[in-house]
Amino acid sequence: MTLTPTRTSSRTATPPLIDDAPLSAFHRKLTVFSSAGPFIDGYAISIIGLTWPTMTQAVPISTSDQGLIAAAVLVGIFVGGLVFGRVTDAVGRHRPYVAVPLAILVVSMLSFAVSNVWQILALRFLTGLAIGADYPIATSLLAEFLPSKNRGRMLGATFVVWTAGAAAAPAIAMMCTAWGGAAAWRWMLASSGFLALVVFFMRLHTPESARWLQSKGRLDEAEHVITTVFGPQYDIRSLGEPESVPEGKASYGTVFRAPYLTRTLFVGIFWMCQVIPLFSIYSFSYDLLATVSIKGNGAEFFLNALFVVGGVAGLLLVDRVGRKNLLIYSFGVITVVWFLAGLIPGLPALVTLAAVCIFAILNGGSNFLEVVYPNELFPTEVRATATGIGTAASRIGAAVAVYLMPFALQHGVNVVLIAGAIVSLVGLAVTLAWGVETAGKSLSTAAG
Repeated sequence: MTLTPTRTSSRTATPPLIDDAPLSAFHRKLTVFSSAGPFIDGYAISIIGLTWPTMTQAVPISTSDQGLIAAAVLVGIFVGGLVFGRVTDAVGRHRPYVAVPLAILVVSMLSFAVSNVWQILALRFLTGLAIGADYPIATSLLAEFLPSKNRGRMLGATFVVWTAGAAAAPAIAMMCTAWGGAAAWRWMLASSGFLALVVFFMRLHTPESARWLQSKGRLDEAEHVITTVFGPQYDIRSLGEPESVPEGKASYGTVFRAPYLTRTLFVGIFWMCQVIPLFSIYSFSYDLLATVSIKGNGAEFFLNALFVVGGVAGLLLVDRVGRKNLLIYSFGVITVVWFLAGLIPGLPALVTLAAVCIFAILNGGSNFLEVVYPNELFPTEVRATATGIGTAASRIGAAVAVYLMPFALQHGVNVVLIAGAIVSLVGLAVTLAWGVETAGKSLSTAAG
């Protein structure tokens, strides 16, 4: 829709709050549109592990090169989140929200022309740059429109779609292998662009965030967005008390000072502890499953589907049991199961596979909190900045882990499980110490 400013309403009756608004078709559509970034992220992370059989035949690639290629997209996400979180807090949500899928489209199409490792590395980095930018952009826009009682479930749904994207990768990889022959790996890498083109048209006419407009003093425009989206009974007062940072001017430094420093550390560390084992598995799922004598894309599809099953279960629980409890349960069980499977020698391959499957369900059931928590814990002026910093912190840790994953696999899957258990234990400790419960709170109250 095309929005034009109107004069701020002179109505005196107290309007209903957006935080208490009923869930509408607009909310559902915006959730779908905002889910596209995580879907492409999950797809792009997972698809790289399926390119090795044909890529290594076309391009000379060493074990070290494999680690670098797998890590390049994560380094790109690190930079994209760090830079564009602050950008979207400065220039608004809408313009970068539309620009990101176009960038992914262009970069993906260039995959048909690459001929060496460095070109592959560059394209994977640029893909990650766009994906990293999308996390703070899309989730901040969505969070700023959602009512409180549905915010955890709807924000979480965008990230459960990450697992759906990862689950789609093996199916599309099988088609690329059947149709693409020796060039199958090029089609796999380029396929993200076809998805991005659809996303561009989906997002084209979404409105700017009314909360962001309010934070910039553009009250007429904010009210027009509110009345267009929610109806004439709502006006600028429906946003509640304006959110603002304590010192009055937002910057990168704001999230690293009181009262937000602990929240920033919590978000960055727990997010990192979730994605390090997750991305390590996704990037090398073919090789990981081969260590327990399971080969073929069908087995990987089953593993990826478990993440989706776990995600659906987590969405049903998140507003009932709370964000913090869900995170504690997930980290705790994964820590115990992976330590046992990694430390006990001589376990059958199926037991090891079961430990990986349990991880898939539990991680899938809580990893969407990576986008719920930062959007609830920080005010509008630094919401995207904080989400971007969380994205960046998690991905730089994951990039190091993914680079080391091929070497860890050379020492056996037990080493991978023990390392994952240690990482999950750190996540559990941070959640117990610094986790905050935000379920059921208005956006301004949770951010305060």
